[in-house]
Amino acid sequence: MRSVLFVCTANRCRSPMAETLFKQEVARRGEAAQWQIQSAGTWTEQGVPATQFSQIVMARRQLDLTQHRSQPVDGELLRSADTILVMTHNHRESLQAEFPEIAERVYLLSQLVDRKFDIDDPYGGSLDDYEVCADDIQKILTNGWARLVELSDRIASPRS
Repeated sequence: MRSVLFVCTANRCRSPMAETLFKQEVARRGEAAQWQIQSAGTWTEQGVPATQFSQIVMARRQLDLTQHRSQPVDGELLRSADTILVMTHNHRESLQAEFPEIAERVYLLSQLVDRKFDIDDPYGGSLDDYEVCADDIQKILTNGWARLVELSDRIASPRS
């Protein structure tokens, strides 16, 4: 089974949207049973719901974020993931510094489409900001599918 962990700051906007959008993508491809998909935050409290705008944006896509609760990233969660996809360069640097044993499995989400840019945090912004963020994440996950499968397979094989 492949496993991916999406990481942002508070696990209330970007990473839960990415988790939910990727679950939809794997289901669309008929591969839901072959993936473990989670999200977490680098600087968050346990059990906080996704923001209202995140929930609205996902509901517009017929996806449900109402049951999501934030969780802080920790060593166990990181070690259990084949691939760790972060939203910003700062997230990547922080995780690699604090958990050097997983450094080679941490990628910017944008690297799935052979680029290196941050996914801006919509927190505190407008509903349109959340829509743009969700659209960007969706495009990367769809267009970066092959790359994510390649990364997960490459990492999962030696650990299996």
